[in-house]
Amino acid sequence: MPKATANTPEHHHRPSRQALEDLMRQRILVLDGAYGSAFQGYGLSEEAFRGQQYAEHDHPLQGNHDILNITQPAIVAEVHDGYLAAGCDIISTNTFNATAIAQEDFGTQGICFEINKQAAAIARHCADGYTTQSKPRFVAGSIGPTNRTASISPDVNRPEFRNVDFDQLCDAYVEAAQGLIAGGVDLFLIETVFDTLNAKAAIAALHRINDPLDEPYPLIISGTITDASGRTLSGQTCEAFLYSVEHAEPIAVGLNCALGAEQLRPYIEELSRLNPGGISAHPNAGLPDAFGEYTQTAEQMASLISEFARAGWLNIVGGCCGTTPEHIKAIAEAVTGLPPRAWSPALVTDKPGTNKAPFKADLTLAGLEPLKLSADSLFINVGERTNVTGSAKFARLIRENQFAEALDVARQQVENGAQIIDINMDEGMLDGVDAMQHFLNLIATEPDISRVPIMIDSSKWEIIEAGLKCVQGKAIVNSISLKEGEEAFVEVAKRCKSYGAAMVVMAFDEDGQADTYQRKIEICKRSYDVLTAQVGIKPSDIIFDPNIFAIGTGIEEHSNYAVDFIEAVSWIHTHLPGVSTSGGLSNVSFAFRGNNLVREAIHTVFLYHAIRAGLTMAIVNAGQLGIYDDLPEELRVAAEDLVLNRREDATERLLDLAQTYSGNSQTKAVQTEAWRELPVQQRLTHALVQGINNHVVEDTEEARQSANHPLDVIEGPLMDGMGVVGDLFSTGKMFLPQVVKSARVMKQAVAHLVPFIEAEKANQPDAVQSNKGKIVLATVKGDVHDIGKNIVGVVLQCNNYEIIDLGVMVPSEKILQTAIAEEADAIGLSGLITPSLDEMVNVAREMQRLDLKVPLLIGGATTSKAHTAAKIAPAYSNRATVYVSDASRAVGVAAKLLAPEKIYQDYASDISAEYALIKNRVEARREKRAFLTLDAARANPLDFAWETYSPPKPKKPEVHVVEPSLADLVPYIDWSPYFMTWELAGKFPQILEDEVVGEAATSLWQDTQERLAWLIEDGRLQAKGVVGIWPANRLETDDIRLYTSESRDTPLADLHHLRQQAPKPDDLSPNLCLADYVAPAGIEDYVGGFAVTSGLNLEAILEDFPNDDFNQIMIKALADRFAEAFAEFLHERVRQELWGYAADEALNKDALIKERYQGIRPAPGYPACPEHSEKETLFHLLEATTNTGISLTESYAMSPAAAVSGWYFSHPEARYFGVGKIDDDQVRDYAARKALPLDQAKGRLQPLLSD
Repeated sequence: MPKATANTPEHHHRPSRQALEDLMRQRILVLDGAYGSAFQGYGLSEEAFRGQQYAEHDHPLQGNHDILNITQPAIVAEVHDGYLAAGCDIISTNTFNATAIAQEDFGTQGICFEINKQAAAIARHCADGYTTQSKPRFVAGSIGPTNRTASISPDVNRPEFRNVDFDQLCDAYVEAAQGLIAGGVDLFLIETVFDTLNAKAAIAALHRINDPLDEPYPLIISGTITDASGRTLSGQTCEAFLYSVEHAEPIAVGLNCALGAEQLRPYIEELSRLNPGGISAHPNAGLPDAFGEYTQTAEQMASLISEFARAGWLNIVGGCCGTTPEHIKAIAEAVTGLPPRAWSPALVTDKPGTNKAPFKADLTLAGLEPLKLSADSLFINVGERTNVTGSAKFARLIRENQFAEALDVARQQVENGAQIIDINMDEGMLDGVDAMQHFLNLIATEPDISRVPIMIDSSKWEIIEAGLKCVQGKAIVNSISLKEGEEAFVEVAKRCKSYGAAMVVMAFDEDGQADTYQRKIEICKRSYDVLTAQVGIKPSDIIFDPNIFAIGTGIEEHSNYAVDFIEAVSWIHTHLPGVSTSGGLSNVSFAFRGNNLVREAIHTVFLYHAIRAGLTMAIVNAGQLGIYDDLPEELRVAAEDLVLNRREDATERLLDLAQTYSGNSQTKAVQTEAWRELPVQQRLTHALVQGINNHVVEDTEEARQSANHPLDVIEGPLMDGMGVVGDLFSTGKMFLPQVVKSARVMKQAVAHLVPFIEAEKANQPDAVQSNKGKIVLATVKGDVHDIGKNIVGVVLQCNNYEIIDLGVMVPSEKILQTAIAEEADAIGLSGLITPSLDEMVNVAREMQRLDLKVPLLIGGATTSKAHTAAKIAPAYSNRATVYVSDASRAVGVAAKLLAPEKIYQDYASDISAEYALIKNRVEARREKRAFLTLDAARANPLDFAWETYSPPKPKKPEVHVVEPSLADLVPYIDWSPYFMTWELAGKFPQILEDEVVGEAATSLWQDTQERLAWLIEDGRLQAKGVVGIWPANRLETDDIRLYTSESRDTPLADLHHLRQQAPKPDDLSPNLCLADYVAPAGIEDYVGGFAVTSGLNLEAILEDFPNDDFNQIMIKALADRFAEAFAEFLHERVRQELWGYAADEALNKDALIKERYQGIRPAPGYPACPEHSEKETLFHLLEATTNTGISLTESYAMSPAAAVSGWYFSHPEARYFGVGKIDDDQVRDYAARKALPLDQAKGRLQPLLSD
């Protein structure tokens, strides 16, 4: 082979897209392998990377493989030749990091065009040298990710921040692509996509280049699944990624990097099933070993790849990290002769007017998760509350920069069923562009919100475009229209297409909005023709909004507005095949604002008929939707008369009726005695659903007297009623406080029946209560937290599972002995503190040793799917071990685990496969995670000028006991977490007015206030705390030394802390340790400590409420809130009086909750000081057990559980942070500082360990 040169390659005939696709249909094309691994094999020095050209360059260049195109072209050519000789059809250019953004690290951003041009020229020369008529060779211009991501903030404290934006990425990619074209590439390969927004910027760059060309450059796009759950680094699932990049119209979509072929298999299979075009795969050579090396042989990898080919999944295949020419040769030989995956473009072939039935589109959308609408899809709810023009509350939050609360609004919509959320920032007092970008960037960091697609809503294109540049998924633009004329319409539609967005098209033209049926269909038909014929928009990306206008206004011309809309929807789906339809629902009832009940009826009726006509989606307030069949008949008929324009006096009749139905909502429970006239079975169901216990004993007795056996009452009407409760809860129509009340009614009914059942059992020993299964629940040894476990137990009981609750601090022997003795069907373990994780592993090991064969459920705040998969599940293999994230999922998991064997095995197999991937990721993570050495981390502490600062001296040092009354603590209670305990998400007090959970929250709040007043008056629940402040200085080793006196010559205790070891993305932020907030020796500083409880006498109080889960959970939750309030109360007193450094502080409750005060109070066992055993030192200093009654368990949990403890730091720059993962050197250092055996230190630090 002749040597490559830097000259522009000879003119060659670039293949067309059609030619490449024809070849892909004939055989599987082979791509090359890794380049970085190959270059590392040459052992190149810094001088070799520099070459003669950059001998004097002012930055180190070693490791910059892209610069080798200029400084070592012969080596680059040699690597290309190796792959070509191995049988490659396509080689990629050595330009993985050749953008100005990535090259900035090396100071070579100014030569990116030349790097790309030279790389393409080398590859072109090599490929042409191997090309024959029967086997042409192609050059793909490699466009890799940059070291900056548009979807992810590099600063955990500023989630809205980005260190690169879409336009910067796009410009960098354009420059790189132009260089590649100048060097002679045939096509482009956007590869290793771990942030889809970066990839969309690359797609936009290539669109910019391709648009003027008669023959655009073909494109392959390859994503990277970095998470064992099948997600990219930026959180998208495989399917969501596919939908987000489909607008690029690539010749193939595939996956590469991060995983080996075996791990990549399910995702390639999924892509093959979903993508209408070609499929590519170039996985790693297995997973890295403990030394970060890839050891999978060529034969092993080829064998796995051949399975993909035989399954019919592949059109293009190659290798990534760790692969060599030997791997590629083996792969090429393995796929030779195997047929490629067959595919055909998905086209809409229906002609307008030929469809007799309404046709719905295959509209694809994506957030982090996909949303695909097909002919079988149900109606889609678009959340409307994140719209500043439609929600006064949301507009206020945005104006006041309360973005955290604004995010809660979005979160509530998703939690309550919105499959898309509409975001609008069109408000005169707002910078709409800035507000849209800020809010969307925040949403991108909230997976529970960003999992759904976004509808970007504005009347201003600049705001829409700003939003499109922030969204990695496939969004919807709301809206475009012919209002400004056809030319402007075409231009904005093209730009929507370039961002890959679907678009809402309003029935609006140069003459204004369409207000009649004829105008609606004429404008929609004209828009459809322009978009499909002139712009090339797929019909499936068009969503027509034929305009919903207000009815019932008293103006005759408005009477038929609803009918016109419904009929227009039907016409659109019949005559404009492939499109979807939408509308803004609240408009229709605008004339009845102020009467939510009537508005709800109008919305319900209107949607019922519009959906039957084919309406795909609507922007709705879910809180103003009822069930058509549940509307009072009189109201439904009146609303239908109005909506369908069936009577001239429909408006007047509904207005008259509105006086009867004034109120907040039709769905609000109106407690009357009318239900007492129902048959007893229906009365029991009503009592269970509504949580009414006034008559349950007499109704249960009536049912018993008419039943053959008392057990029949439980298995009949009572379980039927609880089935209704379970259905309502699982579908989000009922909330946890209501479910717990239902359980209380159920328990009262059962308690009445138990004596009769026992009496019958005495005569009929075989009479046994049937249920879905028996489950033993326990909080593990050393842990005293049980509220979450109790809630799970209640929910399972409501679904007819027998629960044996062993309580808290339960040793493994008791758990397993009980399970064996009771012949339990499953075991559930709960824990809140980190030592509980090890105890759960211990229980699992014991289950394996004793050869139990029951499923194991894992839950609690400290647990996770990753820990369950990597640590607990491997310890127990006889039956499935499953992580349960919350109470709402417990029933579904239990049902599958205790189902007939075939269903169980299918579920267990799925769980096993998922957990195996997670375990592989966790085990490989240490090799992938970079850490600073402990010395380097200590060299980057908080940068503070101690010589200019005088720490405040405490006014009342040493130890003080504090005993406030509960009434003293009430003003300090943060109620938002209380509602979260009941799985009602939202900020207090706004949650009481929430459209979906507001009613349940208000009812709970009323019950809570009654119980709160009762607890205060009862007087048994007591609060007691202790606080101390001691002289202190920082040592050189991340320890803090306390002294007995101001002389500081006699040590009192050493506090051992940990330091962040993860590198900081911006290289500017410190690697924090709590010791940073204390002055070094020579400067007088201080540290405080506290321990408080509000759980004294709690058990005695709970004994007053036997068989009453609702009140027991409520009292425990209130005790927890009192403890947290006590901590807030005491910290304020420390700042203002005892330490006194903020004597003039005047903060309201909201400011306290938002931690606007000076200083912090981190708790041992939590992120800033995550090692629990430090509580021993704290308790010794405070004599906490003697002074407060709080004791520590062997796992360092506090008992009573309603307790809080921690340290006080006064430093003005002190803030809360998380230590995160740490490396081995810090573990060894910590063990030495605490004089612990290394194994014991590792055990205590287990959750923090890098491996």
